[in-house]
Amino acid sequence: MLTVEERRQIIDLLHHEVVPAMGCTEPVAVALCAARAAELLGMLPERVEVELSMNVLKNAMGVGIPGTGMIGLPIAIALGMLVGKSSYQLEVLKDVTPEAVEQGKQYINEGRIAIRLKEDAPDGLYIKVCAYAGNSTKTAVICGEHTRFVDANSPELGSSTISDVVAEPSVKLSLRRIYDFVTEAPIEEIAFIEESAEMNMAAAEKSLAANYGHRLGVMLTNNANCTMVGNGTLAHIMAYTCAACDARMSGAPILVMSNSGSGNQGIAATVPVAVYARDHKVAHDSFIRALALSNLTAIYIKQSLGRLSALCGCIVASTGSCCALTYMMGGAYAQIASAVKNMIANLTGMICDGAKPGCSLKLSSGVGTAMLSAMLAMQDCSVSSLEGIIDDDVDRSIQNLTSIGREAMQETNRMVVDIMTHK
Repeated sequence: MLTVEERRQIIDLLHHEVVPAMGCTEPVAVALCAARAAELLGMLPERVEVELSMNVLKNAMGVGIPGTGMIGLPIAIALGMLVGKSSYQLEVLKDVTPEAVEQGKQYINEGRIAIRLKEDAPDGLYIKVCAYAGNSTKTAVICGEHTRFVDANSPELGSSTISDVVAEPSVKLSLRRIYDFVTEAPIEEIAFIEESAEMNMAAAEKSLAANYGHRLGVMLTNNANCTMVGNGTLAHIMAYTCAACDARMSGAPILVMSNSGSGNQGIAATVPVAVYARDHKVAHDSFIRALALSNLTAIYIKQSLGRLSALCGCIVASTGSCCALTYMMGGAYAQIASAVKNMIANLTGMICDGAKPGCSLKLSSGVGTAMLSAMLAMQDCSVSSLEGIIDDDVDRSIQNLTSIGREAMQETNRMVVDIMTHK
């Protein structure tokens, strides 16, 4: 039984990690840092120099910027300085207008923006923007989290210790502790989490009525394709999840509710839950608890994996939704633990090669596997400790997954970035 204080801490964690975002969070975080640097300077900079860690650069190169019809970092940086407000956090670009976009294009064409990889940065989240005007220079630094500004002159920001400035998680989670919280918490204490599903389902609906990205969501709902993919819950989950991703990655000016700094993770952690609950008429209280279970599981895994990694975040978020699906199917803790092991046994090793429209394909794999893993767990079937990296202890299995993504895949990550930057 969790204490009232323990419940409050977990609720605070949900509020901190599940927040609205417009656009892919890496270029948006760079825009946020640029906005702060310009605010510190007190004017539009004559020029800016931007340094980024490997994972930020990777995730910002190929994704659409909301309201611009453009791809990549230069326009995000320019608009951050022109119309961004750091107080808007991950909605920093919500005041973008066509006029601002034209100004941004001119700023770029004048060669005022320099972007480079910080070679000695670790592979986490690091953004530095130096803004210049006349004899004045102001610097803003984001480190560890997408909205976490740190002192640019801090000795902690030495090249070998950047990743260490991020505080230890304020709440120590385990899968069992998450399950206990979700099943014990008074429903009114966690009812706010429903907004995450409402916002992300609205994004999916808008996308299904439009023409975004690779149109994977639209394709899956096309009547002509139903004879191949069917028209059941699995097809619905994949279609709605992919649709929201299609819109977000192509730069549609649509808000989504993020999880652990990622909009795609927020989508994959909520949309499958909402679609299953709708299709199967799940009781409202159970739906709310399932959403909390999914979001918290994703947060828990990210605490160990890190904000950005070589491992695709869809694995993390889809594992969360897999837990929620199992719970809504009537599964107890044992079945949920089995479902997590099934997910890890299947998807470990999926690389992150940057944010882009093609991410919807990866989300389709993640949420499709979530449904299959949940169904298997409900038959009391689980990948055993005799197989691969799975351990009898589900939390140890999660740590095995995150160790691979955080440590073992770093050389893979460097090669991915090298390939991306030399095409």
